[in-house]
Amino acid sequence: MDIVRFTSSFAIWLKQSTSEKKIKVVVGRDARISGKMVNDLVVGTLTGMGIDVIDLGLTTTPTTEIAVTELMAGGGIIITASHNPKEWNALKFLNHFGEFLSDQDGKELLAISDREDYQYAEINQLGSYKADDTFIRKHIERILDLPLVNPVTIKKANLRVAVDAVNSTGGIAVPLLLDALGVKKVDLLYCDPSGEFPHNPEPLPENIHELCRLVIKNKADIGFVVDPDVDRLAIVNEKGEPFGEEYTLVAVSDYILGNKKGNVVSNLSSTQALKIVTESHGCKYYSSAVGEVNVVEMMKKKKAVIGGEGNGGVIYPPLHYGRDALAGIALFLTFLVKSRKKCSALRYLYPDYYISKNRIELSPDMDIGKILAKITRIYRSRPIEIIDGVKIHFDREWVHLRKSNTEPLIRIYAESDMPEKAENLAKKILNDLMQIIINR
Repeated sequence: MDIVRFTSSFAIWLKQSTSEKKIKVVVGRDARISGKMVNDLVVGTLTGMGIDVIDLGLTTTPTTEIAVTELMAGGGIIITASHNPKEWNALKFLNHFGEFLSDQDGKELLAISDREDYQYAEINQLGSYKADDTFIRKHIERILDLPLVNPVTIKKANLRVAVDAVNSTGGIAVPLLLDALGVKKVDLLYCDPSGEFPHNPEPLPENIHELCRLVIKNKADIGFVVDPDVDRLAIVNEKGEPFGEEYTLVAVSDYILGNKKGNVVSNLSSTQALKIVTESHGCKYYSSAVGEVNVVEMMKKKKAVIGGEGNGGVIYPPLHYGRDALAGIALFLTFLVKSRKKCSALRYLYPDYYISKNRIELSPDMDIGKILAKITRIYRSRPIEIIDGVKIHFDREWVHLRKSNTEPLIRIYAESDMPEKAENLAKKILNDLMQIIINR
């Protein structure tokens, strides 16, 4: 079974990566129906490999990341399929920094898995097991200790907040956080951690209509929706309108830079609004390859004060190097209250950009590298970045083409200041690709 194989491989990778005789691993899971079953397999495999396990039970991805460093563990495993439907489940592996494995580490783990040469522990060397369900509260305490989070100011504002946690662990963590921040009027939607997702769990505008209606019905000041493992945050304003997942990071970065100048990082497929806001503060913006591990690497390299991904992922280094919806909520609420603006008015501060997401499917025998090289030559007069596929910059637009790691296709993201212009740009690039394929 893949779960046992990859858990065993991770245990071997940990042993090869440290001189410690006894290794401790933190395990956490979201509320998926299959979560307990997968958790039992993971825990049993780790202890069978002689690894001591600290089981956080139902928790969030950022909470597990924090627990790894807090407990000085050798690594961690989060059992979640992130924003994917309930029938999916997966394993997210963490190193001893509580961060996702690098590309090189991932390749080493896969090589171990391919060999399938596992040595399990003798009976007297089996790992120990301990359950610890205290870390969500510890995570919240660390958020409250952040200088730029102000519970007193939030409490005085007497906000009404609506929450959609898609019946996963955000239903545990977000209400606890709001209570700790002094928010007493909270409207809960799908906050039972049953794993029965009531709608597509990705926090996109087309999936959060019920939260939008709830905000309007109850005259809430703001609505928050998180994905099943609580590392992505989307916002709904007081008019029941999506704030825009790309703008979660934009707004939080604006707040951080208003208090501490520094560099900002997001990935190549994130909105250019972040660059504009960053430069308005007299600071420098940097882009990384797509993927949280790449964003974190760039953030460390550039000593960024804030960063993340345009999918609603906020990474705030004073807390930890991982996307954290709970930190995003606390920072955004503090900013909102201090701004003395409505949520909709806050959004008006930022330039409007729209991203069109497309893809072109190819046959397995096609050389995607050659296709991308040809599109690069066609637009060689334009500024181009090739650190992750091909990103072509136009005046107030860009298009980013990336090869899928799992399927024979090219993903095409295009951004402009109007939806139809983004669509037209994407169509133009799609037509160029079709001509390259026809003439190859």
